[in-house]
Amino acid sequence: MSSKKPELTFKYVFNYGYNPAYVNGAQGGFSPRGEMVINFYLERQPLPESITHEITVEGAIGRETSVEPKDLASSMVRFIDTGVVMSYENARVFHAWMGEKLREMEELQKARSAFEETQSGGQA
Repeated sequence: MSSKKPELTFKYVFNYGYNPAYVNGAQGGFSPRGEMVINFYLERQPLPESITHEITVEGAIGRETSVEPKDLASSMVRFIDTGVVMSYENARVFHAWMGEKLREMEELQKARSAFEETQSGGQA
């Protein structure tokens, strides 16, 4: 009798359009059905819809005379490109998985800091 435990191998299949996106924020919560909804966004300064410049007497582009929208300087954009919906149970599993990955990174950072300190002889 074999003492080897049963195994299951997962094969990963990527959608042709798979394209990881950088995000720096998320917004969401639980839906009325109890599913976790997370919308990931990239927060950044907005780009203008249009900028108007005067034309100099030489026919070159001169100084900026107006920008649309007018509130551009006091605005931010949260560009939402993707979101996920998962069950409460899957959200708990995801939370545990992410926590483990964060702990792994913290250990790497501690090891790197300790190594750098030994290399510098403890000098700042």
